[in-house]
Amino acid sequence: MVKHNNVVPSGHFRKHWQNYVKCWFNQPARKTRRRAARQKKAVKIFPRPTDGRIRPVVHCQTLKYNMKLRAGKGFSLEELKAAGIPKKLAPTVGISVDHRRRNRSLEGFQTNVQRLKMYKAKLVVFPRRNNKFKAGDSTPEELATATQVSGPILPIVHEKPSVELVKVTGEMKSFKAYDKLRLERTNARHVGVRAKRAAEAEKEEKK
Repeated sequence: MVKHNNVVPSGHFRKHWQNYVKCWFNQPARKTRRRAARQKKAVKIFPRPTDGRIRPVVHCQTLKYNMKLRAGKGFSLEELKAAGIPKKLAPTVGISVDHRRRNRSLEGFQTNVQRLKMYKAKLVVFPRRNNKFKAGDSTPEELATATQVSGPILPIVHEKPSVELVKVTGEMKSFKAYDKLRLERTNARHVGVRAKRAAEAEKEEKK
């Protein structure tokens, strides 16, 4: 017999739990299907790159992530102008354009302009109709050696900071970091008072 003033047990364990479970038995087949679709698309869009258009290098948002680099939405109009690419031509040769983006740093601007120039140097433009070449199209020799780019175009490389190793000297060993910190904190705290005293002493000397 149940003792004390407890909750009356009423466990409902006869639910049709099988109806509420989602299985992933189709995952291997989906993987195969996605791979086949990628291959089919690559054949269809040949000789264009399989990964789509080239994108700019941008910094992530907020203080937490702004040191990291990633691919942005599109190149700004200023970057295209500096690289000598007309804004209406850019989307037709595989360059993504974002007319709303503004360049707020010179370093980022120069990086993306250099990226565009590198892409432009490697670009092979096929004629719309065979054997009917127009201005801006690549030469037949370049067309013969052209290959389809698979994967990201000009992938973003994250440079690791280099560490410089130095020999530990006796001066470094004798240096007392904590004492130095305490001294500098004290100096920072008294900088106003000391400046005031120095000004008063200078005034007294003039008298």
